[in-house]
Amino acid sequence: MAVDREHVLRSAAGLLTRKSTATMDEVAKAAGISRATLHRQFAGRDALVRALEALGIEECEAALGAARLDEGTAQEAVRRLVKELEGAAGLLAFLYTENQLFEGEEQHEGWARLDARMAALFRRGQQSGEFRIDLTPAWLTEALYGLMASAAWAVSEGRIAAKDFHHMIVELLLGGALRREES
Repeated sequence: MAVDREHVLRSAAGLLTRKSTATMDEVAKAAGISRATLHRQFAGRDALVRALEALGIEECEAALGAARLDEGTAQEAVRRLVKELEGAAGLLAFLYTENQLFEGEEQHEGWARLDARMAALFRRGQQSGEFRIDLTPAWLTEALYGLMASAAWAVSEGRIAAKDFHHMIVELLLGGALRREES
């Protein structure tokens, strides 16, 4: 019987977003396969995490495309982006804590592509006068990642309602990023 790699990755992502310390045995059980079968797909936890990283980057790139970042105001684009990223938020929250993904020279170039596209959106908002200029686009990008991860964790633990995910992120991010009229 052929193992559906996509199913295994989605199952692993689902488990690891709820329990980041899950063992490979637990991942195999969640996917409905044996540990040996899982090991044939992924040589170990590092290989699994790297495959999840590629999946996360792929989902984020799709969300960036679907959010149409160049259309409308920068605020509208941020709102669309958060809505499009919502489905990947749990996976992003897990990846956000996996330090090995962001250390050394082997960092996936996909993160740099994602960061550049998001920073360009925030820069556009600064240039149009929508966003504060005292916060760098790089910081606003990191703040968005952090808010997405925090909201995903809060939803998964029942501290906030899933229906409030978008509103809470957008309102906090934009409320803090909006340029204030000087008096």
